[in-house]
Amino acid sequence: MLSPFEYVTVLISIILGLGITQIVTGVADVVHQWERIKLYWPHLVWMFIIFFLHIQEWWNIYELRLNDTWRLPTFLFISLYPINLFILARLLFPLHHHEDVVLDYKKFYYDNFNKFFLVLILSAILSAIENYSLSGAGLRGIVLQAIIVAVLSFAVLKNIKSETFHKLIVVLWTLVILVSIVVNWNIWKIS
Repeated sequence: MLSPFEYVTVLISIILGLGITQIVTGVADVVHQWERIKLYWPHLVWMFIIFFLHIQEWWNIYELRLNDTWRLPTFLFISLYPINLFILARLLFPLHHHEDVVLDYKKFYYDNFNKFFLVLILSAILSAIENYSLSGAGLRGIVLQAIIVAVLSFAVLKNIKSETFHKLIVVLWTLVILVSIVVNWNIWKIS
């Protein structure tokens, strides 16, 4: 018989798995159509970042195993972040690509970064609410999310298309991920 945690996390795992599938399939499509694709390294880094966020969310969900009772509103709220991650994964790749046309990922990125950033902003807000209310991290748990919301909101509102700005964002985000892995090395474990 499934525990409440196991029952609830099955659907969350499926949603996260669908997002990971989007990313892996998109990367496989890039490799398959290599000669018809012009890559853009910040876009490639976003693929890594969103993939990492999927894995991190799946890993962090395990912390909820101690909850004996689950309510539908809580489950629905917790599901919103993985759903947003799935949407981000889908936004990384074009819906349709004509095989006889070169796909320029730089153009694709700048044509779509506003939508992508808006979903990232929503994800950061959801993460902040979860950190503050469910994880008990308090105000310290929302500082990074507040910075993400501020920077990405500024980029969207000003429609900033500066390559330097966008490259700086992905480099900084990658550094934050690497630092968080080092800092949380002994915290992010399952025993």
